[in-house]
Amino acid sequence: MIEHEIEWTADGRPVRIGFARFGSGPNLLLLPALSSISTRAEMRPLQEGLGGSFSTVAIDWPGFGDRPRPNIDWRPELYRSFLDFVVTEVVAPDVTVAAGHGAGYVLAAAADDPSAIIGT
Repeated sequence: MIEHEIEWTADGRPVRIGFARFGSGPNLLLLPALSSISTRAEMRPLQEGLGGSFSTVAIDWPGFGDRPRPNIDWRPELYRSFLDFVVTEVVAPDVTVAAGHGAGYVLAAAADDPSAIIGT
């Protein structure tokens, strides 16, 4: 498991976000639930199980995870923007798996552009 950090901008403010890469093969994006207790770490067993067949990326949602939580008015359009950033700048997923409310953002993005979330 290789841990990384990226910086993304929300409402003009930098936000540090942690993510982990593991395995090799087609790109698999793993998104935890949007919850104060959910982090990319909950995806670790899934990453380890799928890492033999996929290049996995588990990433925290901004404002969650183990990085500082800036005082930003977190709202749906920011999470949609973050997901777009992830699939264009961090990993072009062949497959996306999202837990909890994160799945709603993935479904909305897939409705707009299926190839952005599930590959071509």
